[in-house]
Amino acid sequence: MADGERRGNAGSARREGEDRARTGRRPGRTRTRAQILESARQRFADLGYEQTTIRAVAEQAGVDPALVMHYFGSKEGLFQAAIDWPFDMDAAAAKIFEGDPDTVGERLVRQVCRVWEDEAMRHPLAAIVRNSLEREDVARLMSEFVAKEMVGRVVRRTGDPDSALRGALVHSALMGLAVSRYMVKIEPLASAPIEDVVREAGPVIQHYLSGAV
Repeated sequence: MADGERRGNAGSARREGEDRARTGRRPGRTRTRAQILESARQRFADLGYEQTTIRAVAEQAGVDPALVMHYFGSKEGLFQAAIDWPFDMDAAAAKIFEGDPDTVGERLVRQVCRVWEDEAMRHPLAAIVRNSLEREDVARLMSEFVAKEMVGRVVRRTGDPDSALRGALVHSALMGLAVSRYMVKIEPLASAPIEDVVREAGPVIQHYLSGAV
């Protein structure tokens, strides 16, 4: 190889390295993230959602716990990524719970419908639901996750001693709505306008939330 060609190749490699440094890219970043997710899936499957810790996942993946937090933000975020959860729970909760408390039920129904109407989110959600129905380990994980991160959000917003039961009823009703409308496609529910569904189902969810008739 001629000296000029070697110098040209060396210069190209140096420029590529400098470009990586400037853009913040690091070799192996995708591989490290995938390794963390694989460790998380194993931990969640073996120990369940509640007993799995960020530290334990990091130890199994051979990384610092701070790196797990950097990628996923929280255990909830890690679990959502591990099961390919298709939307941000915190953002959805903010839309639902910030506003008139007497219309939370309507906002919950509307948000559920909007999420399932989005084809990009509907397919992974449907896969998660099917897996939870067919596999006991997935069902157990989802049950723990729902109890803590979904129903828990409802429970934390009320001092009602029956709030845990109310939260579980809310989840079961919304899950039934989603499955009936978007997976089984029962008519006329499947083709009803969203606002019609909100008008009819919203008060039921509101009753579960608050006990109001």
